[in-house]
Amino acid sequence: MGLALARTLLAEGMDVTIVGRSADRLAAARTELAAARTELERDAQGGLDTVTADIGRAEDVAGLFDRVGQVEHVVVTAMDATGAYGRSADVTTATARAVIDTKLLGAWLVGRHAAGHVTGSITYTSGINAYRPNGSNTIVAAANGALASLAYGLAVELAPVRVNVISPGWVDTPLWDQLGMDKQTAFTQLSERLPARRIGTPDDIAQAFLSVMRNGFITATVLHVDGGHRLS
Repeated sequence: MGLALARTLLAEGMDVTIVGRSADRLAAARTELAAARTELERDAQGGLDTVTADIGRAEDVAGLFDRVGQVEHVVVTAMDATGAYGRSADVTTATARAVIDTKLLGAWLVGRHAAGHVTGSITYTSGINAYRPNGSNTIVAAANGALASLAYGLAVELAPVRVNVISPGWVDTPLWDQLGMDKQTAFTQLSERLPARRIGTPDDIAQAFLSVMRNGFITATVLHVDGGHRLS
C-alpha cells in the first residue's frame, strides 16, 4: 500500500522518502519504483530517497526527521504481525510487545517528533480487524483500534497539522502469500461477503491516503476503505 502511494506521488512530480528497517526491502522498493518509470516520464517525476530506520526506536525516528527536515505529509504503514495471529493464549508476550512497538508506539513516536517538521498531515494505517475482530487477531486488533484514539489526541496537540487514520479491509498485498492458502480461491469466497463484491487493491488504499492528504478540512478522522466489510 505504501509502495502504491509512493508510485502515485512520484508520478505527480512529488519528492518522496520511503522508510523501513530492512535495507534489502528498501533497495527492492527503489528498484521496483525505478522500473515503473519510463524514459519519457522520468524527467517530470519527483525525486526518491530511502532511509533505513526502525519506527519502534525513538533514536531512529528522531534521526529520520533530522535528516528529512521539513516535509508536507507523513504516511505510516508500518506493521509487524509475525506470530501475532492465533488465540491470545498462544501468542507470546514478546510478539505482542513487538506488535505494539511497531504499530502503536512507533506511530506515537512519529507524532512526538513531527512538531516543527510536518506542515500538512500525518496519516496512520489501521485495519478492519479493529472493528471486526475474529478471535485470532486480538493484539493486532487492539493496536489498530488504539490508532484512532492516538490520531484524535495528536490532531488536537499538533493542530493545525492534520492527523487521520486509513482503515483498509481485505486488500491484495504480499501478506496473503505468506498464509499458505489458495489465494485466488480465498479471494473469490471473501469477495462474495463484501458489498463491493471484490477485494481491495493497493491503489484503492493509495487513493484514500491522497484524499485525506489533500483535503485540508479532514482531521481526527478514521476513513474506512473496506468495501463495506463492517456491514458484512
